[in-house]
Amino acid sequence: MGDYWLAALGLMLVLEGIMPFLFPASWRETMLKVSQLQDGQARFIGLTLMLSGLLLIYWMK
Repeated sequence: MGDYWLAALGLMLVLEGIMPFLFPASWRETMLKVSQLQDGQARFIGLTLMLSGLLLIYWMK
């Protein structure tokens, strides 16, 4: 089970690194816009992403 967690973490890091590697200027602009969101907006985005990930994992099982 631990191997799956490490593989998932590795895949997440690869996916997170694609945008800053390929499009650093666009990535920087996006991060600036994200940093200006209100707390409620950021929480809603985070909740939506977490639920989407859980739904995807559920469908894979």
